[in-house]
Amino acid sequence: MSSDSECEGETGGLFQDPADYYPPTPPPTTESYTMKDGKSITLHLVGHSPLEAHHLWNGSRIVSQYFEDHPEEVRDRTVFELGAAAGLPSIVAAILGAKKAVVTDYPDPELIATMWKNIRGCEMLAPDDGEEMNIVADGHIWGANPEPLFAHLPAGPDGKEAAGFDVLILADLLFRHTEHKNMVKSIETSLRRHPDSKAFVVFCSYRPWLQHKDLAFFDVAREKGFIVEKFLERKTERPLFENDPGDEEIRKTVTGWIIRWPKEACEEAAS
Repeated sequence: MSSDSECEGETGGLFQDPADYYPPTPPPTTESYTMKDGKSITLHLVGHSPLEAHHLWNGSRIVSQYFEDHPEEVRDRTVFELGAAAGLPSIVAAILGAKKAVVTDYPDPELIATMWKNIRGCEMLAPDDGEEMNIVADGHIWGANPEPLFAHLPAGPDGKEAAGFDVLILADLLFRHTEHKNMVKSIETSLRRHPDSKAFVVFCSYRPWLQHKDLAFFDVAREKGFIVEKFLERKTERPLFENDPGDEEIRKTVTGWIIRWPKEACEEAAS
């Protein structure tokens, strides 16, 4: 008998937590997104996640709508989504004709499996016989080396592996203030140095009293030499978390920003 079992026998299980001491983990949930043509995408979400991946965030919905209104932003382009959770924007980009979409989140098996479930369950993504899907799910930690993700991309005309993505998506990630530098590092190492390359950063300040900390992300990006431009502002019908404190108008407002390389960086890469 082990020492643990001996102790338990001596105390009669006095210090053992009852079976129902901890609340059960919430079950997985589903959300839906309706495209402009009326077709619906069912999205599975994990039951609970310390990474907040159990929500379908407003930023994901709004940037997906933007891509539907402007399909040229993703069509025939390579796409990389960070902190994707359900992966809605990447799925929409793939439906709209992205060359390849790589949807990522923290390399937790349940998160990755959920993203694959959403991909495989979307009828609009079904490839023709013999064709490879134009979207994959993978794990990625913000700030880590993105080269393993480049392997998912088609080789360039010279046969060499792609050196970056045309489009990056960061939807509702800025509330992770301590991760701003790592997010910018991911942009720096994975966004292809080309005038047409863009990182779409779309977010809502769900905690209005910390909005200044959310916006500090763009100061970090500018310090790295990136150009930052606001391109979108939309208000949702209601806040995502209706009973939360803080200015309701701010909690309903989603803004979108584009981060791009300066001309000098693109010219240096091309030389």
